[in-house]
Amino acid sequence: MIAIIDYGMGNLRSVQKGFERVGHDAIVSSDPKVILDAGAVVLPGVGAFPDCMKNLTELGLVDTVYKVIDSGRPFLGICLGLQLLFEEGEEFGVHKGLGVLKGRVVRFPTEVANNAEGLYKIPHMGWNNIKIKRCPPHLSDTPDGSSFYFVHSYYVVPEDPGVVATTTDYGVEFVSSVWKDNIFATQFHPEKSQALGLGILKKFGELA
Repeated sequence: MIAIIDYGMGNLRSVQKGFERVGHDAIVSSDPKVILDAGAVVLPGVGAFPDCMKNLTELGLVDTVYKVIDSGRPFLGICLGLQLLFEEGEEFGVHKGLGVLKGRVVRFPTEVANNAEGLYKIPHMGWNNIKIKRCPPHLSDTPDGSSFYFVHSYYVVPEDPGVVATTTDYGVEFVSSVWKDNIFATQFHPEKSQALGLGILKKFGELA
C-alpha cells in the first residue's frame, strides 16, 4: 500500500487516481500510524511553503515524514513536496523547511519575469522538458528531453549538486527533480503528465 500524506494542501485525489490507473493501491491519510505502516509514501502539495509547513507541524506529521525517510522506504515528493524537503524557503519571508536535504527554495529571478520578449511568465505553468543528469529507477523508461507538467513560482537550489536528477530551462536552468537514497522528488506533477508521468508513478510503486 502507498500512503499519500494528507495535510490539507493539493489535489490529493488526482495523485491517488494516478496510482490506481497504473495498478497500485494508494490511500490518502493524515494518520501517522497509517502512513508509517505503508510500504511507500508520497508527500504532494500545492500552495504556499509556510502554510504547508504550518499544516504539517499542526497535524503532527513532521516527525512522521522523518521516520519514513529514515526507514529507507520509497519516498516521493511532488511539487511543494519537493520544496519542503529543503532547509528553507523564501516565499512570504524566510521559513524553515524539513531540512532533509541541504539547500533552499527561491523565486524565479526578476529578470526572468520581466524578460523583454515576454517568453516567460511567473508562475511557470504548462509543459516543459527535463534534462536527465542522473537517472534514478523512476526515470529508467523516460527519454531525455521528455515533457512534464509544471505549476510553480519557486524552485529548489540544492547545496549538493550530487542530488540533482533532472534540470529544466525556463529563463534559467533550474532543478526539476532530485534523487538521494530512497528519496525521489519532482517539481513537475507526474499525475498530470499523461503516460510518462504515470510511468514514474508505476516505477515508484514497484519499489515498495
